[in-house]
Amino acid sequence: MANDHGEQIRIVQETVAGKEITFAHVMGGPSPIIYQKLGLNPQLDYGSSAIGIMNMTPPESAVIASDIAVKSGNVYLGFADRFTGTLIITGEISDVTSALTEIVNYFRDTLGYVVCDITKR
Repeated sequence: MANDHGEQIRIVQETVAGKEITFAHVMGGPSPIIYQKLGLNPQLDYGSSAIGIMNMTPPESAVIASDIAVKSGNVYLGFADRFTGTLIITGEISDVTSALTEIVNYFRDTLGYVVCDITKR
């Protein structure tokens, strides 16, 4: 970018970590190639399976969300990143939906996070 005087303008962007869940989605019956490309458990009944994906800040919240997910039902922890706040779980559609619901409710009601709606497709 340049201003009227031909000088370059430097813009610095930074993320301010709030307490929020910014993304929560359930993918019902995803194609097997998605599991393969994400390096997720290939030993699944793809017809009744689902992938749940979430993102939250501060990113360390993914550790708490992972614990809630695996204790809430029969789900497989596919990926949890305490540096980006991303969580991916897999399992039966009802189990994945239940796990994401448990996480969102706990973060909203107990930890005081701002949460988004859980979307599903």
